[in-house]
Amino acid sequence: MPAAAERFLSEGKGRGLQTRKDLQIGELLFTCPAYTHVLTVNERGNHCEHCFTRKEALAKCGRCKLAFYCNATCQKADWPMHKLECSSLSKFGQNWNPSETVRLVARILVKQKMHPEKTPSEELLSVDEFESHLDKLDNEKRELIESDIAALHHFYSKHLDFPDQATLIELFAKVNCNGFTIEDEELSHLGSAIFPSVALMNHSCCPNVIVTYKGTVAEVRAVKRIDPGEEIFTSYIDLLYPTEDRQDRLRDSYFFTCDCRECATKAKDKEKLEVTKYNEPPKPEAVKDMIKYARNIIEEFRRAKHYKTPSELLEICELSLDKMGSVFEDNNVYMLHMMYQAMGVCLYMQDWDGALRYGQKIIKPYSSKHYPPYSLNVASMWLKLGRLYMGLEHHSAGAKALRKALAIMEVVHGKDHPYIFEIKKELEEK
Repeated sequence: MPAAAERFLSEGKGRGLQTRKDLQIGELLFTCPAYTHVLTVNERGNHCEHCFTRKEALAKCGRCKLAFYCNATCQKADWPMHKLECSSLSKFGQNWNPSETVRLVARILVKQKMHPEKTPSEELLSVDEFESHLDKLDNEKRELIESDIAALHHFYSKHLDFPDQATLIELFAKVNCNGFTIEDEELSHLGSAIFPSVALMNHSCCPNVIVTYKGTVAEVRAVKRIDPGEEIFTSYIDLLYPTEDRQDRLRDSYFFTCDCRECATKAKDKEKLEVTKYNEPPKPEAVKDMIKYARNIIEEFRRAKHYKTPSELLEICELSLDKMGSVFEDNNVYMLHMMYQAMGVCLYMQDWDGALRYGQKIIKPYSSKHYPPYSLNVASMWLKLGRLYMGLEHHSAGAKALRKALAIMEVVHGKDHPYIFEIKKELEEK
């Protein structure tokens, strides 16, 4: 951990992180190895379970045949964690389905037993110091934790000595508030991890740093010029949405109300909720009703992804876009949300032209209106568009889009990140 950052008491926020030096845009503030991590089940065979390296011809675990590694070194290093699941995977087969949170908690319990001393991941904040917000959990959240604890006992009883129920409830609550999702360059889910020192940073809807991942190491870089003594803020959530939605998400997941400049002024809300300009503008009541519909359809779609077919999901997107389009402009963030979902379904169905059509509508408002200049959401959208263009033989448009992605990614990921080299190789090959 470089001496560029230090822990301090942030007024009104409790613990926080501040800089001790000038930071320029793109400058690396610090790195943090994962305290522990899990690769998502869907990426098995594509990434190494231990270091998350993406490569072909990974070596398979000889016992369960379901975990894959770069080599014997990675496999040996991962064994203390993988042995928690190896025999269980074979025993339960298709019925082996603990959530990533359950898998992460199992590994934390092992790690705490193996390394009771402070680890390099905990230089600024220890796992024991995590906030649990137990007093703020409603019945639904408590029931979910109880369900996870039951799954922990069901799938991991052979290899774990369990603490008492109260300790487990507190640990699950801590992981729910302080865990991180690791994503790839297109923001596809790779896994979950614990990065204690990174969890020390407070939230702002106008952040001055961004967190990216190199394998299972978190890297924190400046996305604004930062002066010595200034607090470091990251964003815990997607910044696309209007203030009320962002506040709801923060209260629900992290139990606080954001008081940043964006939330205090709501300056961008009008643009985020842009309404149609045809003839006379829609009445306030109609806008209010459509916002309510949009929020409901977003939640309905999230649930539908678990049980509906891709064609049915695409129909939900198209019908909702048609309905919202009577009141909202295409630049409205709720329209963009459903377009993004439709694009994802098209990609899944390998409807490349359909995915490209949606992506072309999304990119301009993403990059010019709704996100900060150095945004992973914007970079990933340029990257998807670039790869779609290239696949459809539109090489000039593809190269332009890939370069737009690179310009952002070289700042947020650093110029030496494997993703940068991969994209440059894609450009050279075309």
